[in-house]
Amino acid sequence: MNSLSVRKPALRLVTVATATALAAGPLALTGVSTAHAADDHGRASAAVLRTDLDVSPLNKPVNVPLAVSLNDVQAPQSAEKTTLTATLDAVDGGRPFSVLRAEVADAKATTTPMKAEGITTLAHARLHVPGLPLLSLIEVEKVTAKATCEVGENPVATTALPGSVTVLGKRVALTGQGPAEVKVPGVGEVRLDLDNTRTTARNAAATALELKVSVDPLKQNVAEVDGTVTLAEAACRTPRPEAAAQPPAEQSAPPAAVEPQGAPAETNLAETGGSSATPYLVGLAIALLAVGGGVLSRVRRRG
Repeated sequence: MNSLSVRKPALRLVTVATATALAAGPLALTGVSTAHAADDHGRASAAVLRTDLDVSPLNKPVNVPLAVSLNDVQAPQSAEKTTLTATLDAVDGGRPFSVLRAEVADAKATTTPMKAEGITTLAHARLHVPGLPLLSLIEVEKVTAKATCEVGENPVATTALPGSVTVLGKRVALTGQGPAEVKVPGVGEVRLDLDNTRTTARNAAATALELKVSVDPLKQNVAEVDGTVTLAEAACRTPRPEAAAQPPAEQSAPPAAVEPQGAPAETNLAETGGSSATPYLVGLAIALLAVGGGVLSRVRRRG
């Protein structure tokens, strides 16, 4: 009875120790961080329109935020939107208010293991703000923004602008030499920032037009409209090459002919999930099994 009761704990101890040693090997040597793995994926985004405006009604003490986005798409899951209008409810005396109308309003964001890209195109568009239902804040023939981030290449951000736009009823030439300002007495003023592009080692961003708006129409129960309007923007982040796309480690090993005689052939540890420490872990497990066998043998002799 004593012999049987001793054997079971001893056998259990050996089994647990061996399993622990074998299981610890892959876990201790993998070293893969999920946060780092998530950062390896490329990203892309695109949007036709964004507004960040404050509307001050004449008879109300608080501002009404006017935040609109049109065709805002994000990747890694590639997406495309082509909605042509953006409207707001309960702004123009409780009626729907049309912020933007366009013949072309396309935003696309795509990612692959080797490339991320955002592209935006806006054509024949008219943008309105509350208080100016008949006068366009801006009319534009065509603007585009593109951001491309490809593995092995420098990120690229580009925009394309027409020769001129119409702002508050005035024709404005876009020379690309700094911002343009338009002031209309009794209506307001708009500052246009053109062709804003930025790149880093892994990122690119492009904005075709950004408008700083300050409109004071004193009509339609609106005292003032202030804020920013962005037309056609795109951004991306370069993906990191997948581990599978890298050259196998065994390609850099010396030819078999010059290896010392009797040396065991190396296994590609990157594929099996092991490393140079794996033989030591296996040896430890074998040693534990041997010790366990000796313990069991002595227990049997005593029984």
